[in-house]
Amino acid sequence: MRIARPTTPERLAAGYQLCASTEGKSPRSIEAVTSSVKYFQRFLATQPESIHLTDVTRQEIRGFIAYLQQARCYAAHRYTPVQDKNLSGHTINCYVRSLRIFYSWLVSEEIIEVHPFNGVKIPRPPVKVIPAFSGSQIQELLKVINKKTAAGYRDFAIILTFLDTGIRLSELCSMKTENLHLEDGVGIVRGKGNKERTFPVGKQLQRVLWYYIERYRHEPATPKYSFVFLNREGKPLKGRMVEAMMRRYGRKAKLTGIRCSPHTLRHTAAISFLRNGGDLFSLQRMLGHSSLEMTRRYCAVTDIDVKKTHTMASPVDNLLFASVSVHNRLDK
Repeated sequence: MRIARPTTPERLAAGYQLCASTEGKSPRSIEAVTSSVKYFQRFLATQPESIHLTDVTRQEIRGFIAYLQQARCYAAHRYTPVQDKNLSGHTINCYVRSLRIFYSWLVSEEIIEVHPFNGVKIPRPPVKVIPAFSGSQIQELLKVINKKTAAGYRDFAIILTFLDTGIRLSELCSMKTENLHLEDGVGIVRGKGNKERTFPVGKQLQRVLWYYIERYRHEPATPKYSFVFLNREGKPLKGRMVEAMMRRYGRKAKLTGIRCSPHTLRHTAAISFLRNGGDLFSLQRMLGHSSLEMTRRYCAVTDIDVKKTHTMASPVDNLLFASVSVHNRLDK
């Protein structure tokens, strides 16, 4: 007896969600794929001929990419008004890559035979200069924190943890005390793809985290809450709380021209690591990147330092005849 395959877009999306969750994919990643499928389904509904998700060819995929490149921000959003600007290259890339993941799943489940993305090149997102805090901005940010209070010292410890380790916001919020080995200077977190990794903890941060846990960490609301960072009620901090905390301190420190967020601290940690002599491969492991592709982007920012360094280490300027006029030598 042949089992009927799911055919409606809703059943296909539900099937993907089930399989992706059992494979340990994060809820955020699953949501990105299902949202992209819904967006694509709405696009297909506007076409002259009705096309089912399982009958899509590369022609429809390319048409969708062209449509996204002309679409306005929030044009398909139910509540947010349309903005007078096109979707960014990063947004388009995310939609199309997520849709490709969905169709790869359809192929793997033998729901379709031919991958419609075969022969389709996904537009590359523009390479952006990654923002980072300057040393003075970090000092101003830390200066406005009242470290004499439990909440203040916790926030101080959080910011230093981002700066020293470069971990993600979700990783910080889910970090547990039993996975923090301060005496060895390491910690363990579970990152993207449900992958567990070890990250280093510097000596200064070791002291700060020990002091926070021993003196300022709130009593957990229940024994199961072994998370490192807790709120006043003894419950684990949510990502949005940490983001709001960063914005609040940014306004208090009167920082301008830069987004005051955990992600900016992660960028700052990566750039500082390279500027201080760290290598790209170690940074890749520290940040939890699956490949060097993402890690290499930080090199574009550190290249800004080349001119400054060249001023001091110019090969020609430092030759023995540097004090002699080069023009005079060339005239002889």
